[in-house]
Amino acid sequence: MAFAVAAFSVQADTLLNASYDLSREFYRDVNAAFAGVWRQRTGNEPEIEQSHAGSSVQARAIIDGLEADVVTLNQVTDIDVLVRARRVAPDWATRFPYHASPYRSVIVFVVRAGNPKSLRNWNDLVKPGTEIIVADPKTSGTARYAFLGAYGYALRASGGDQKAAETFLQEFCRRVPTLDTGSRGATTTFAAHGTGDVLLTYEAEAGLIRSRFGSDQIDVVVPPLTMPVDFPVALVEPAVQEHHNRELAQAYLDFLFSTEAQQIAARFYYRPNDPAVAAQYQGKYPSAELIDVDQAFGGWGAVRQMFFADDGLFHRIWNR
Repeated sequence: MAFAVAAFSVQADTLLNASYDLSREFYRDVNAAFAGVWRQRTGNEPEIEQSHAGSSVQARAIIDGLEADVVTLNQVTDIDVLVRARRVAPDWATRFPYHASPYRSVIVFVVRAGNPKSLRNWNDLVKPGTEIIVADPKTSGTARYAFLGAYGYALRASGGDQKAAETFLQEFCRRVPTLDTGSRGATTTFAAHGTGDVLLTYEAEAGLIRSRFGSDQIDVVVPPLTMPVDFPVALVEPAVQEHHNRELAQAYLDFLFSTEAQQIAARFYYRPNDPAVAAQYQGKYPSAELIDVDQAFGGWGAVRQMFFADDGLFHRIWNR
């Protein structure tokens, strides 16, 4: 009996977080901060492990057997996939504040210092000779937001003409020389290997790129109209039941909405959803008009079918 209790104690303080590709540095600091909170609350030392890959890759991995206790992804559609697979509860979005997204970001253009090709809006990206670096939307949530930003811009510019928007997206895709599986790979291609004129990623990753490579090498452009990026979180129900660590997993996700974690998010260039914390960093984030997914595309379910299903618009354009 004593052995069984000891084994349970170890399991109850162990957690695996399956997260998106670009969150390594952020969750390193979050995990350290949460460990202090958990020690103070329980007297126990939590063991928090991380798994990182493209958001859609992570969802598929959990369905295929990855025993993650929580997911911290960057696509609502990937959580919905887990709901359909009975890994996440159907009411996941109501279990935490802000539709279960503790922070946000926006899609930006990362360009060479001085912006030598004057890439300021989406139509600039299809200028002759421009090379766009972006990850594969089949596997990367960040890339999906980027492609939706391009299409949403074209739809607005054409007065709602879907054919014109599709033509624009085709021109856009012609300027993408390769698709990295994950967004961190796309960052490496652009910033470390020097490939391309512009990297499409979200603002928080752009901030890390400037910190690492220097503001004398990299500029960041927030286009006037862009896509907001959400970062939904959820418990993986079968895992927390099997691992007997629901209390830890719940506390971990609750912590992401705390003032301390929101401050960490802001330091990593995310936009906190907590209004009080967001107000402290108001001058840090350039303003832009944000595309409303429901109004522009009919919601995330429609986006998945229209753009990223096996017979969706992206697949048809990319394979032409």
